[in-house]
Amino acid sequence: MSRELQRHHVAERYSESAVFNGVVYLAGMVPERGDSDVRGQTQDVLDQVQLRLLEAGSDKTRILRAEIYLADIREIGEMNAVWDAWVESGSAPPRATVQAALANPAWRIEIVVTAAQAV
Repeated sequence: MSRELQRHHVAERYSESAVFNGVVYLAGMVPERGDSDVRGQTQDVLDQVQLRLLEAGSDKTRILRAEIYLADIREIGEMNAVWDAWVESGSAPPRATVQAALANPAWRIEIVVTAAQAV
């Protein structure tokens, strides 16, 4: 486990992930396509989360905390159906889910994750 700060997929404004002291910090992951419903967008975002975690030496069973932002909190049931199928049994992390005005009106969801690297 390196104590050096690493940034991955660095853009002008933000990095998609950073790793420090064995902890992986993901940027807010948003749908790559905004033309599907909240179920499709949730799966899209969770696929991205899993990819970024794997790149950083972690996976969804090592999530320490998840923050979920929904454009419409009334869609929480549909989002939860996808989330529940994705989370490994016995590995559900602490989580917050709130309604928020997202940067793109086509987005239904944004997810921020912090995870431990694998040892």
